[in-house]
Amino acid sequence: MATVNPYLTFNGTCEAAFTFYKSVFGGEFPYIGKFKDMPPVEGCPPISEADGNKIMHVSLPISKETILMGSDSSEAFGQVTVVGNNFSVSINAESKEEADKLFNSLSAGGNISMPMNQTFWGAYFGMFTDKFGILWMVNFDTQESK
Repeated sequence: MATVNPYLTFNGTCEAAFTFYKSVFGGEFPYIGKFKDMPPVEGCPPISEADGNKIMHVSLPISKETILMGSDSSEAFGQVTVVGNNFSVSINAESKEEADKLFNSLSAGGNISMPMNQTFWGAYFGMFTDKFGILWMVNFDTQESK
């Protein structure tokens, strides 16, 4: 069965926010990556130094069942943070087939911003806004954690 986690989006304060959350919940970041760590994206201009130092993704386990995840928005990728609309529901599927089923079913009538596809970070991943305006991320980890 899929697991559901909150995904928070910030306007350049993600690292400070997650450092604070870590001080509250404890634990360690299994992953924290910056936009400058991404491989070049064909057809996209180079990322500015300021955007490169923003957080592309961070995760912090806050219980046995829940991982708090987040990133900074980047206008270079057409993302603008709007307070009140700066979070998503992230579903981690147990198989590629489950990921496709969830993605296709939940995105029906909505707006797909990133179709399901294999990513450089080792996941099969996609994003969309459903027909009710809720932001979703669907993920299936195709590589085992190191």
